Amino acid sequence: MSADSEHVTQLLQDWSAGNEQALEDLLPLIYNELRRLAHNFLYRERPGHTLQTTALVHEAYLKLIDQKDARWQNRSHFFAIAAQAMRRILIDSARRHAATKRGGSQEKLSLDEVPDISLEPNIKLLALDEALKALAEIDPEQSRIVELRYFGGLTIEETAEVMKTSNSTIKREWAMARAWLHQALSDRSAPDDAPSI
Repeated sequence: MSADSEHVTQLLQDWSAGNEQALEDLLPLIYNELRRLAHNFLYRERPGHTLQTTALVHEAYLKLIDQKDARWQNRSHFFAIAAQAMRRILIDSARRHAATKRGGSQEKLSLDEVPDISLEPNIKLLALDEALKALAEIDPEQSRIVELRYFGGLTIEETAEVMKTSNSTIKREWAMARAWLHQALSDRSAPDDAPSI
């Protein structure tokens, strides 16, 4: 763990213990990483999305600091939860947008930048969200790994740290989850529209 990562982890733990100054010291250290996460999310969204990077960061940050009882384990844990918050914000936005279009086209999402995964761009965000919910019912750990790796941008090692398991277990579960999602998304699409994994 780098010195910066250790410092962020210590501030998160101090904040969890009730130290409000730690929160003030933390923001400058995490802001750029939150912006990077938000930018990556919005890059995958439909063109002309009304939510901007800064607004997504601020909305997610407000959700994070509102979690009074959070016990932050480390930097990776924090950014995994931040990614989860951003995902929820974008899903809610996608649902609102789809509702205003009276069942029109759903939000699109590109998975082509994820390490170790090769999905065709423009997979629908809402379809992916539904597939992840279905996977969570079958295997909550695999669903969590997808969330951490894809939405959180965590490495295999960081995911293993958050999940408190080995790198080899994460690699195996990640591969199985990708295969399951490929099948689930293919089943939901017309044969010509199915993503190729």
